[in-house]
Amino acid sequence: MPFSLPLLPTAAAAVAFRFLRLRLSPPSHLPIPPPPLLSPSTKPISTTYLSSSSGGTMDGHRPSTILLLAGKSPEENDLAQSLKSKSGTLKFGGEEQEEIKILLQSEMDSVTPPTFSSQLYMDVLSTSRFGRLLIWSPRLPSTHDLVSQNFSELPLGTVCIADVQFKGRGRAKNVWESPEGCLLFSFTLQMEDGHKLPLLQYVVSLAVTEAIKESCRAQGSPQLDVRIKWPNDLYLDGLKVGGILCTSTYRSKKFNVCAGIGLNLDNEKPTTCLNMVLQKLSSGTHRLMREDILAAFFNNFENLFDIFLIQGFQALEELYYKTWLHSGQKVIIEEKHEGQSVEETAVIVQGLTSSGYLLATDEDKKSYELHPDGNSFDFFKGLVRRKLG
Repeated sequence: MPFSLPLLPTAAAAVAFRFLRLRLSPPSHLPIPPPPLLSPSTKPISTTYLSSSSGGTMDGHRPSTILLLAGKSPEENDLAQSLKSKSGTLKFGGEEQEEIKILLQSEMDSVTPPTFSSQLYMDVLSTSRFGRLLIWSPRLPSTHDLVSQNFSELPLGTVCIADVQFKGRGRAKNVWESPEGCLLFSFTLQMEDGHKLPLLQYVVSLAVTEAIKESCRAQGSPQLDVRIKWPNDLYLDGLKVGGILCTSTYRSKKFNVCAGIGLNLDNEKPTTCLNMVLQKLSSGTHRLMREDILAAFFNNFENLFDIFLIQGFQALEELYYKTWLHSGQKVIIEEKHEGQSVEETAVIVQGLTSSGYLLATDEDKKSYELHPDGNSFDFFKGLVRRKLG
């Protein structure tokens, strides 16, 4: 049961809604966004890592995908050793001719210096469950595919991070080419309550924004005002800097969930990035590191996730609404009648329904539940269109 957007509303969400054409009025201080941070593509990045085995390339080597395994404690390092012994059964979604080369932290330095410091990351990490087993690769088709295709082989909470993705997962089966300079990672978890499942992506989004705040505080830098654009995008100064994708499968009365996050730290073009804005605010004296943000994310997510499971999303709503873009946003509902006449109703976004959709009310206090499924969203252009067919 894959999901990247809220599931259909349940009977408990007794809020009136219609299949409608919607037009939104954007906040006046936000510009129209340029093209997305990462461009859809199926063209692989040219970066290649070679193994020592002979094969079919022109120089006598087969291309190799390197996976570095590192654990927080001896227990996780034992799990890493066990995974290495199962290397022949792991799937990673790459080209058939590519070899998977699995290395432990102690073996990595002899091959090539890693661009991600697992030691720095582990030093900041303070969780008991999430992020304690790390899989890093300089180049992968998709971190999301790696953890989802190997879900049963990986301990819950395992995180996979890559420097580059050339088949990154997006909404509506979009494929993304993700360059260096981004924090690209996916991790695993389980849930039992299907009613809470659609709200998980909001917890993940909130944990990302809290991690950025915490990382800025830790180094004494100015805060970056990263906001959540519903349902699963991250914006800074009106420009997209990241996004979230959650997918799930149901097995043995549990939902196996893979959550993926992409965050632009260092790519200034074509839009903006976190460190460009931060260096302007701090006169170039501060810079966010992937290791710090990833560890801060899990430190925050573990706490928020526990609150979410025990108390529900309502316990996090106040914090979430302080971070998202849409409180008080005006929406024009356009409903077509027979004869093609159009009736317009102005409503104001109030928050989220219990099933995770937008809750809006009109001047008569009538409630509407606004859905993303089957619609094209562009809040900043002031238009939401229901796709035909």
